[in-house]
Amino acid sequence: MDEAGWGAQLTTDVLEDRYGLVVDVVEPVHMGTDTINRRVLTDDGLRLFVKQYPAMADLDEARNAWDMSEYCRAAKLPVPRVWPDADDNLVTIAEGNAWTVVDEAPGRVTTSAMTVPLAEHIGVVMGRMHRALAAYPLPKRVQQTRWRTEPVEDAVAKCGTVMARAARQGHDRLDQLRADLNQRRSDLRTHVTPLRAHLPETLVDQALHADLTRTNLITLADVVTGIINFRCARAMPAWELGRAAFDPRTVAISTEWTACALAMVGAYRSEHPSLPVSEVRACARIALLYMLFSFYGATTAEYDLPHEAEADLKRHWQERQTSIRRLLDGLEDVEDALRTSTSLPGERR
Repeated sequence: MDEAGWGAQLTTDVLEDRYGLVVDVVEPVHMGTDTINRRVLTDDGLRLFVKQYPAMADLDEARNAWDMSEYCRAAKLPVPRVWPDADDNLVTIAEGNAWTVVDEAPGRVTTSAMTVPLAEHIGVVMGRMHRALAAYPLPKRVQQTRWRTEPVEDAVAKCGTVMARAARQGHDRLDQLRADLNQRRSDLRTHVTPLRAHLPETLVDQALHADLTRTNLITLADVVTGIINFRCARAMPAWELGRAAFDPRTVAISTEWTACALAMVGAYRSEHPSLPVSEVRACARIALLYMLFSFYGATTAEYDLPHEAEADLKRHWQERQTSIRRLLDGLEDVEDALRTSTSLPGERR
């Protein structure tokens, strides 16, 4: 039996033993770096998504993430149901691994740029989620804030580290990567200090999904039908909003990227008006700072991804490079537009 067949049989056995489900079809899903994922069709027509965790996974973090997922589902957000196992656990242990079983949401992960209607609906959903999670206990996991606190020269040094790793891995576009990293060094030294100088002195910190990006949203006809892959971390709502509103794929390839960002932020503000407006308006520069301090995708071999996923990660790096340039060039206009679009009736701009 090949690896796919062995995985399918293992999944069939686990679902029967721990969930009382009879499996008809098992299909591998080549996405994600932390779990082995499969789609399952049961004999009575249920469509499920099954995650198999590696043996060394942090199960406390996994349980916390699924608890937050169920909390948000109870708050009437579009979150797929997690199936409890025979002992009422959201994470089950079987065959030497941890597993979760989730309803499959209708739709798919969007692989293209956002549309304005989709961006607006993401803003609605995110605003409701942040409002609900404001009452959730603070998670132990804390989202990194290098974009706000890391010394610039530490990030500059990482450019050299990344280049050395790429050379060892036999990166197929070393000259292009060298040019990208030289540009990143220049941008870090030139722009970080003035960008940080205009951030609000304090930023709200609360429980968040902490990875609410395009790849973790299931959509159908410009509507969010499923929020998946909760990280469950303590983080800043303005960071999560900026990261989604200025999605690199949209900024890099769509002429409507500014309209998408404004639609998302405006909808978010309407649903969650208690987040200080100064933080909402800072989300563009927070997104820019976050991109400047992130090197994810510059090299890919260390993740041992399937070819399609590796190609998408390489594309993400290039889209981020393009997005940094566009945001640097247009930040003043974007922030002027944000000041106008986030003003509620009776508020001063």
